[in-house]
Amino acid sequence: MAPEQKSELAETLEKSRQDLHAAVEAIGESDARTKPGEGRWSVLECVEHVAVAERRFLGRLEGATRQDSPSIDPQREAHVSAVVTDRGRRLQAPEPVQPSGRFASVAEALADFDATRAQVARFAEAHHSELRALAAQHPLFGQVTGYELMLIIAGHACRHAAQIRETRAALAGA
Repeated sequence: MAPEQKSELAETLEKSRQDLHAAVEAIGESDARTKPGEGRWSVLECVEHVAVAERRFLGRLEGATRQDSPSIDPQREAHVSAVVTDRGRRLQAPEPVQPSGRFASVAEALADFDATRAQVARFAEAHHSELRALAAQHPLFGQVTGYELMLIIAGHACRHAAQIRETRAALAGA
C-alpha cells in the first residue's frame, strides 16, 4: 500500500471513530436506553453492537491468511464501503454481535470500542503493506482482503452513528 493510502486509511478509521462519538455526544443515559420502537435498538444497544463487532473484526484481521499476491480491486473496495454504510438496506446482525446488555452505560461501551479501535489502528499501521494480501471471511461479503475489512470496520461505525442519529431524532420527535 502506498504511503498516501496508509495515511488515508488511518484518517478513515479516525473519522469513523469521531463520528460514533459525535453521534452519542451529550445523550443522557435514560435516553440512551430508550428504544425508538418495536424491534429497534436503543443508542446504548447500537454502541454495544459496534464495540462487540469491532472486536470480532479485529479477530478476523489477526486470524487472516496471507495470500501469495495482493488483491487490488478499487471497484470492489468502493462497493464494500458503499454497502456497509447504506442505511437504506436493513441488515440482521449475527447472533454473537447482537446487543445483550454487556455494558452498563454508553461511556463504558465507547471505552471498549475505543480500546479495540486503537488495536485496529495499530494493526493497520503494522501491516499496511500487506493488507491487500490478507484474506478473511465476512458473513455478508464472503472472502475479503484485510484492506476491505478495514473499510468495513470504518464504515460499520459510520453506519451505526447514522442509526444513532436516526434514533435520537425519533426520540426527540416522540
